[in-house]
Amino acid sequence: MALSPQSNGQTPTVSNATKNWIFPFILVTSLFFFWGFVHNLDPILIPHLRKAFNLTDLQSSLVDSSVFIAYFVMALPAGYIMRKYGYKSGIMIGLILFGTGSILFVPAANSLQYIYFLGALFIIACGLTFLETAANPYVTILGPSETATKRLNFSQSFNGLAAFIAPAYIGPMILSDKNYTQAQIEAMAPAVKHAYLVSEAASVKMPYLILGLIILAVAVVFYFTNMPDVKDEDKEGEDGASFVGALKSMRLRWGILAQFFYVGAQVCVGSFFIKMATTSAGIDEDTAATYLGFYGLAFMLGRFVGTFLMQYINPRKLLIAYTVINIGLSIVAMTGTGMIVVYSLIAIAFFMSIMFPTIFSMGIEGLGHNTKIGSSLIVMSIVGGAFLPPILGVISDKTASIQNGYIVPLVCFLVILLFAFNGHKANKA
Repeated sequence: MALSPQSNGQTPTVSNATKNWIFPFILVTSLFFFWGFVHNLDPILIPHLRKAFNLTDLQSSLVDSSVFIAYFVMALPAGYIMRKYGYKSGIMIGLILFGTGSILFVPAANSLQYIYFLGALFIIACGLTFLETAANPYVTILGPSETATKRLNFSQSFNGLAAFIAPAYIGPMILSDKNYTQAQIEAMAPAVKHAYLVSEAASVKMPYLILGLIILAVAVVFYFTNMPDVKDEDKEGEDGASFVGALKSMRLRWGILAQFFYVGAQVCVGSFFIKMATTSAGIDEDTAATYLGFYGLAFMLGRFVGTFLMQYINPRKLLIAYTVINIGLSIVAMTGTGMIVVYSLIAIAFFMSIMFPTIFSMGIEGLGHNTKIGSSLIVMSIVGGAFLPPILGVISDKTASIQNGYIVPLVCFLVILLFAFNGHKANKA
């Protein structure tokens, strides 16, 4: 479906050109749903694996670390491959890695080894790195530059839809109602203990196996689809893309910093949601998983509402307002008791919703032929999701209070606020 002249030799009309992009745009937008789906299974995996392997908060946070360290490792290779071979090649590689890693959950569960789960998650995340490095800038390029932020927020809204579906419908399939203490597990007869561990580990196999097969099927669809050929905006005689040239952009430098802390905040809030709900509000895991679904629903609604509001409010100003609100909500989550803590976390999800795409589009704005490099660098900054949750885990373990650990997302929102005030300054790329 690459754009080409009409049969009469004339340039295609805008309406015909738009029609040629519709199906590829739908396909690319579906990727936002799929990576949102697997990301939002992580908050379910963390308490599940913590229970199955008797992990501390710090150890269970390695689920996030294994996922987000992949973004740092693979972002530059992903950007290089797409500069050389195009967006479609990057998407294909991402889907194959994503599907393969999901299927590897089956042998990981059979092994009863925590390290193998981390390995499978790392492979999934390598695939997600390719997908996010490709899909985010691809969506901003498909259409007029003045609506790029709104367009990306729309596609990212399907990420929010996944944030509701994954915990609400898949969470109960993974979480069990068996809550034994370590002393009770150790007191079990060997055969009973083994059966318990096998049962806990096996509950993840079917959801991830089905997900992996679906992702590989999507890869086949992409393979047989002609994607529009989006070229870099190089001008004749202009120097080629470079990291030095990209990093001359103040917007990009601020965008990298802000995205590091945003992803750290999102992962911290979401990954420890169930523990916050069970300890602060005194509800059981299944009920907490239900509220985690509402957390995802709030995230999804926030994306659609934010996209609507951006028709009337400058995205940067909306980002400032949402960030200030989340700073206040973080303080409530740290100091509150009972269900007010759960409700404040759900509200944080609503106001976090626009942050990733808004920071992303503001960061790469005006980069021109350096757009793919800028995209890779911002995707690398997603490694914040690997480094900041363990800090929350350490604070929680040392102070014996998960609420104290939520000072980490509070600090993250303060950094994002600085970006919103400074990151709009003119590019020098």
